[in-house]
Parts: sequence; structure tokens; C-alpha cells
Amino acid sequence: MLSGGSRVSLASGETKTGIAVAAPRRKLVWPRPRLSYTGQLVLMLLPFVAGLLLLGIGPALAGLPLALTHYNLLRPPVFAGLANIQEMLGDQVFRRALFNTLFYIVVAVPLRLAGALLLAVLLAASVRGVVVFRGAVYLPTVIPDVAWALVWLWVLNPFHGPLNQMLGLFGLPGPLWLTGEWSSRVAIVLMLFWQLGEGFIICLAALAGVPRALLDQAAVDGSTAKQTFWRITLPVIAPVLLVLLARDTAASLKATAVPGLIFEPSTGMREGGFFLPNYIYETAFEYLRFGYASAMTWALYGLTALAIWVQFRMVQRWSVSVDGDD
Repeated sequence: MLSGGSRVSLASGETKTGIAVAAPRRKLVWPRPRLSYTGQLVLMLLPFVAGLLLLGIGPALAGLPLALTHYNLLRPPVFAGLANIQEMLGDQVFRRALFNTLFYIVVAVPLRLAGALLLAVLLAASVRGVVVFRGAVYLPTVIPDVAWALVWLWVLNPFHGPLNQMLGLFGLPGPLWLTGEWSSRVAIVLMLFWQLGEGFIICLAALAGVPRALLDQAAVDGSTAKQTFWRITLPVIAPVLLVLLARDTAASLKATAVPGLIFEPSTGMREGGFFLPNYIYETAFEYLRFGYASAMTWALYGLTALAIWVQFRMVQRWSVSVDGDD
């Protein structure tokens, strides 16, 4: 009560002495998810699956009936049956592009995987300064394709490039890397081999996941480092290597940006540097032959599936179970 007989009510958070105190805060309680753990995983994967269906699988399936037509975007598609497939069988440019693509898969993909695994084994130890070397291995992977192409244009220069100059120190002749058919193929392998940072990181993680108990037991049994790697480490990480091999194969079939930037149509572009995706793009968007390009695209899909199936069959005998189950 105040003087003069007037009364006031105490405000919330204020005591009779006139000192204000903070109102008690309510504890924020998040509602528990009603979905199971599997349901949550499915929910998080839905955006990726939706994008894959709309932007990947959907257009691929739409291109299948288009492969049986003659279509140039200017007129409605005309059914052609197996005419596009017959043309592929007799197309010399298609054969050369297919051979270049197969050569890159057979040579470059195993080399990239072996290089990534070797560097991961060498740099797996947690010693001082190893992060610098790990960063150096990963660095070429994040360099843009245009910058990477410019670097290799300088490296492969037949007159002033450091690669031919280094060969000259050993008395070896330096080839014309960007003009010859086979030298162009070797140049592409050299260019894209060093971009193995992603595989290197995956191999590092796989090596870290090898059960320590198996390695200790092998050491107790007198196994050498070489025997331990071939009989324990490699079989244990074989599933990871298989996934990495399949992923690198699929990615290599699309790795045409750097060759397309380096090789000109008048030189290596029509020889060792002309890949099947290059030919598909040229056929579709320069000559407006979308039916024939769709047929070649499905041939590329079949080549990818065949290469991955062969890799699965080759690596299956390496896989083992670390839990003691067959």
C-alpha cells in the first residue's frame, strides 16, 4: 500500500520490497521423433533419391525409346527401329572413341586405385608432419578442370615442357604428347592419374577400420608386414576397394572435361583424346542427331555396367568376414 491510500498490485516477477526478479524460464523440451531409426534414414535419403529419379534415372529411361528413332528437335521423332545400332557397328569414329574409353578404364582406373592405396599405406601412420603430405596428395583433386588443363598444357609441351626436358636428361627422346594417337592416350592417363585425392581419403579411412586385434594376432603368429597386408589388411578392405573401383569407373567414363579442353579436333581430339562422351555430345548438340546420340548413350550405360560387373567378379574372392561368420 502506498501513501494516500492508493493500492497497486505487484507485477509478475516483482517482490514486495520492489526488487524485480527474473521470471522462471520454461525448459524447452524437443518432441521425440516418432519415426524409427530406419525411417529417419529413409527420410534423409528422400531428397537424394528424388533428385536421382528426376534428373538421372528418368531422363535415362526417356532416352531409351528415343534411341529407336531419328530425331533432330526440329521435327517429331521418326521410328527407325535398329537403324541407329546398325550405324554404330559400322561407325569408325564410334569405334575409335569406344577404344579410347576402354583403354582409359583398363589402364587409368587400376593405376589410380593402386596409387591411392599405396599412398594411404605410406601415410597412414600418425607421425609429425604427415598432414602436410596428405594435403599435398589431396590438392590436385580440388583444382578446377580449366586450371588443371592449362598446367598440363605446359607440362606436356614438346619443346619447353618439363616432362620432355626431364626425359632429355636421361637421353630419352621426348614424344609429341598432344599430336600422336598413342602418346595422346598416355598423356590422358598421366593427366588424370594425379587426381586421386578422394580415393586416397577413402583408403585411409578403410585402413583405420581394420580391427587391431587381427593385426596383433598376426604379429604374435610371426607374420611379416607383407604377409599381414596381403592376407589380412587387403581382404578386410576389399569391399571398400570394390566400391571405390566401381565409383572411379563410372566417374572415369565422364572424365572428358580435361581432354576436351586440351586436344583440338585437328590433332589428338580425333585420335587418342576423343572419348565416347565427347562423341555423344558432338552428335547431339552439334549435328542435332539426338536419336543416334541416345543409342550411343545406352551403349555407354551397358559398358559401365559390364565393367562394374567384371570388377565385382574379380574382387569377390578377396572379401572376408572379420566376425568369424561365413
